[in-house]
Amino acid sequence: MGRHIVVIGGAGYIGSVLVSALLDQGNRVTVIDDLWFGGESLLPFLPVQRFRLVKEDVTTSRELDRVMQGADGVVHLAALVGFPACDRAGRETTWRVNVEATQRVYAAAVHGGVRRFIYASSYSNYGHAEGDAMVTEESPLFPQSLYAESKIAAERFLLDQAVQHGVSTVCLRLATVFGLSPRTRFDLMVNQFVLEAFSKRQLVLYQQDFKRSFVHVRDVARAMALVLDAPDDQVRGQVFNIGSEKLNTTKSYLVELLRKHWTDIQIEMRDLNFGGDMRSLHVSFEKARSILGFEAQLSLEEGINELCWALENRVIQEPQSDRYRNHPAILV
Repeated sequence: MGRHIVVIGGAGYIGSVLVSALLDQGNRVTVIDDLWFGGESLLPFLPVQRFRLVKEDVTTSRELDRVMQGADGVVHLAALVGFPACDRAGRETTWRVNVEATQRVYAAAVHGGVRRFIYASSYSNYGHAEGDAMVTEESPLFPQSLYAESKIAAERFLLDQAVQHGVSTVCLRLATVFGLSPRTRFDLMVNQFVLEAFSKRQLVLYQQDFKRSFVHVRDVARAMALVLDAPDDQVRGQVFNIGSEKLNTTKSYLVELLRKHWTDIQIEMRDLNFGGDMRSLHVSFEKARSILGFEAQLSLEEGINELCWALENRVIQEPQSDRYRNHPAILV
């Protein structure tokens, strides 16, 4: 039987795609998730003998130590994600979920003798980059939000521990994720653009020329699988940006892609300053390419096409429901 991988937050947007990929590889997978947004994304896996679901909140879990015993790898995805969710929850709750829970999960991994620990972080950590130079893993961090501050704090804890314990820790700074998932989210930029264009034929656009980086959710799962397989001396204590230079773009370009589907989209430009997340930057992904052999395979067009198809064919019938977002819809 294959490796045993524990996925914290495996019922979520990224986690449900990753679980499928890991099971396809022949691994045993245990998901720990509080099922805050339900567990329908995991229903296809329940009959699989190599799959197990533990319904618990990792901030208070009593099962962590037992589940981690003998596991080969851990992928930690559970978090309050995005600046609106963190701002609404407040600093104390954000720190408890995003930082202190990460410390608990890591301690359980150390106690259980886990070989590889993957932490899902964010390119939000870089904040606002001046000029045209792309940021790399060595670039300074200028967090613009409570969310980014919490991710940086968790990263620093994990990287400090990487030289002290046998667990090989890797932090992945993900670009903004898009595309369909068993638990699709419509509060992420590309996905929300598609939904607004489909349902209203109207977009309110601010920061239209700010630079952003994107990556498809299935490519994120592939990157995580590659990290689980990578030699220890190549990844221990390392940070990798995950995305593609081809997906470095602006909101204005996203509108151009959407108009290929709906030529009648009306655009309202606004000059707004959202203090919680004013990042504008393009990212280099050369390190993941050269060390992990990771190349993103799915384009923005492909992600937009699949989202449009799912909405037009009512595969997702109530996309405005809160079940498809981690926080209330915000201006795009």
